[in-house]
Amino acid sequence: MNLKLSYVLILFISFTHIVAKPIEISKLEEGDIIFHESKSEQATAIKLATKSRYTHVGIIFKYGNNFKVLEAVEPVKITDLQKFIQRGTNHHYVIKRIRNASSTLTAETIQKMKEYGRFFVGKHYDLYFEWSDDRIYCTELVWKLYEKYTGLKLGELKTLRDFDLSSKQVQTLMKKRYGKSIPYAEPVISSVDMFQSKELVTVME
Repeated sequence: MNLKLSYVLILFISFTHIVAKPIEISKLEEGDIIFHESKSEQATAIKLATKSRYTHVGIIFKYGNNFKVLEAVEPVKITDLQKFIQRGTNHHYVIKRIRNASSTLTAETIQKMKEYGRFFVGKHYDLYFEWSDDRIYCTELVWKLYEKYTGLKLGELKTLRDFDLSSKQVQTLMKKRYGKSIPYAEPVISSVDMFQSKELVTVME
């Protein structure tokens, strides 16, 4: 094996065996919001439409003695924190927290958010990004939990027409989902708008 091929092989092994950065559990608080870059066809379209690196989000709560992630996938579920991180591209993640969390997220508020979150567990993921509770997508779940129990709006609601829908990948996915009836006026909360919310500060990445 020549030197060049050996070097390429070493790089390949390195990149395919990336180990998730150990998370500092002591720095976590209930209500923290975790973002990562997912790998699906939809994630690619979201990146193109929203210009966002991050395409998936969940909210961290303590269940028993362990921190886990309430997330809207198919179906909505409570996921082990490390498993959530490992699903993301290169196991990269960012954790954010609302400003004044210590005074806003009281034990009572957290409990109400968790109980409301359990209402969604088992519901289908909303492939159509509709602003209803029949099905729900990831940022919608987090946004509604916070708006309902703290009054905070974590990101500005937009509509589908506000995003860049010009790429072939985005148009193909929208045609697959909606056919000719694209709901351009439907309210949407995107990952990038939540990530850039002035209500949030980064606590870990």
